[in-house]
Amino acid sequence: MELSTDFMGMHLKNPLILSSGPLSGSGELMLQALDAGFAAVVTETILNDIRPNVRPRLVKSGDGLQNIWLYTELTLEDWKREIAMVKEADGTLIANILAYSPSEMAFLARKVEGFGADAIELGISSPHGEGIEVIAANYEEMYALVQSVVDSVSIPVIVKLSSNVTNLSLVAQSAQKAGAQGLSAINTVRSILGVNLENQEPLLPTYGGYSGEPIRPIGLAAVATIKQSVDLPVSGIGGIVDYTHLLEYIMLGAETCQLHTALLLHGYHIVPKILDSTRRWLEDHSFKNLEDVRGAALPKLKAFDELIYEPRVVRVKHDCPYKDCEQCISTCFYNAITKDNEGKIMVLSEKCNGCGLCISICPEDCFEMVLPIE
Repeated sequence: MELSTDFMGMHLKNPLILSSGPLSGSGELMLQALDAGFAAVVTETILNDIRPNVRPRLVKSGDGLQNIWLYTELTLEDWKREIAMVKEADGTLIANILAYSPSEMAFLARKVEGFGADAIELGISSPHGEGIEVIAANYEEMYALVQSVVDSVSIPVIVKLSSNVTNLSLVAQSAQKAGAQGLSAINTVRSILGVNLENQEPLLPTYGGYSGEPIRPIGLAAVATIKQSVDLPVSGIGGIVDYTHLLEYIMLGAETCQLHTALLLHGYHIVPKILDSTRRWLEDHSFKNLEDVRGAALPKLKAFDELIYEPRVVRVKHDCPYKDCEQCISTCFYNAITKDNEGKIMVLSEKCNGCGLCISICPEDCFEMVLPIE
């Protein structure tokens, strides 16, 4: 089963890319990712000035991760060696760069292009370390930065976008007008992961970026919004741990997907597992390749005012196999779900308001929505 995809003129053997972060902080680490099965890698964010990272800078809670990891601790000239290591192994490499003026951003872009980068990703959407507002939220500033890079290099330019903006559609359109050839979304989400109740301190001492499975719905919404707003290839990022998550992004229009947090929490063994499971799912559903499902869900995503009201209610499809579960009963705030004299689940249709919560709560798929019988 073929999983290859084209992304801004780069032919990739599969849609998985290692996103920018600690696991892409050196040539050795990026080669490890390529050996694990990634089709391409994105470097840790490269700047002109070295900024030592604080310690500690990562904390986990549940399925999520907060980081206050900023940028590379390697010099710009160090990256010549690291990029060369990847290119000598025929790896596809995207250089993530950041500067705060158009001229400096263009300078960095020319340098990494000269080092051998296949594309450039502008890391202008980190939610921590630089203040509350990400650069990508300022349309005029972002436009100038993007245009300066596009005019300075001959390789594709990707703009990494954030969910921490008021109008993602306008941001994406601004990037396209400035000449960006692709977009990636999303960056981490501004966060405080928690507070230690015993010492009354936050788990990390400043605002950080939240990543992992909990942000996937935000990433999916961002990718869908972008694909409905501009005609650019998109790399979806956020919360991908298994093949179903990859396919969700693909079905909402993403050309590729980037992973990082899943590797930090679970290890590289998930990469071949995701790819093998994706191939198997496509084969089981008689699809030839990813193009057969790319964007398939997007036309079914409607604006709220396009939704048609139907007075549907819930009914029981089959008996619940568990005598003592009762999740549906305890969570039905309309008191429409109860048990009959024999202990079987039943729905009082006259009380059901059709919210649908019980359908997603039930672990045994006991309910369905129907139009009431007149």
